[in-house]
Amino acid sequence: MNNKEAKSELPPHFKELKKSANRTSNWRERLDTVEELGQWKNEQTIKLLTRMMMTDTVYKVQEAAFRQLKKLGEDVQLPPKKKSDAIKDVMKILVRIKKSLPEDHTFKEFEEKFKKMRLDVYDTYEGEMGADFNKWLENTWASLSLPNR
Repeated sequence: MNNKEAKSELPPHFKELKKSANRTSNWRERLDTVEELGQWKNEQTIKLLTRMMMTDTVYKVQEAAFRQLKKLGEDVQLPPKKKSDAIKDVMKILVRIKKSLPEDHTFKEFEEKFKKMRLDVYDTYEGEMGADFNKWLENTWASLSLPNR
């Protein structure tokens, strides 16, 4: 269905879409949600798409929401990509995770603990960096300096 034929009623599963839009630990699910919301042109779906465009932590999701709003005929501006860290104080979070592991831990152990402790942060950076994520994470892990234990 193209967006010229977008339905004006509320999607029957709008509550689930709203939950998916707020699921911080799964940017791919939020991206799928944006595509689904773009099939429905009404006040609530437009409001939700606008919020996602303005505030999602993953820029790919913001861009997709922008595209859907444009297709629905909304007069919107894509917010600029953040120049700073996607998550405030991410280095403090990573140092805390590294400190919680034994001194001789491996990168894989660090990555697993990061996923377990802060899946929301892990997921955001994976979504933002795409193919460069693993290299960034490993380099960051290697460079994290810990205060004397």
